[in-house]
Amino acid sequence: MTGWGAVLMLFVIPVGGGIPAGVLLARNRGIGWPAMEFLYFVSDVLLACTFEPVMRLMIAGARQVPALAKVTSILRDFVRKTTASYGTKGGPITLILIAFGVDPMTGRAATRAAGHGFLSGWALAITGDMMFFTLIMVSTLWLNSILGDGTKTMVIILVLMMVLPSLIKRWRRRDEPNSPH
Repeated sequence: MTGWGAVLMLFVIPVGGGIPAGVLLARNRGIGWPAMEFLYFVSDVLLACTFEPVMRLMIAGARQVPALAKVTSILRDFVRKTTASYGTKGGPITLILIAFGVDPMTGRAATRAAGHGFLSGWALAITGDMMFFTLIMVSTLWLNSILGDGTKTMVIILVLMMVLPSLIKRWRRRDEPNSPH
């Protein structure tokens, strides 16, 4: 597999771990940051083309199959709880922040709930995800330039990706009035 193909395969992984690995692989294969951005965008377009039909099938199937309706209801509640801290207005900035802070699939589910169709919904979700990618890409490249060790860089970035959001939520709750400390 070529350098571009291998990087794209890592970016297609629907969990954040593919980002630092793909960024470091791209850098090691001489692929610059603009091409990394392009490859990640392509991975988001591929996600849109695969996730959208699955989401639509789930919605349509939920109308016919009671068990699938229950699963869809659970997923809807999950999206609602996950996105609650971003606000309930569902404006473009909120929807972009959901994709940035959670993932593009949750972002797309939120844009659908807000009434956006395929193109506008995915445009908002991909915008948030591309912002997230850019942040992780720059952080990965910067940290690797300091450490000079791809493995340590990946581990640190992955830990930060998993731990930092929960710490931020905890700090926010602590700063809220009437919140138990």
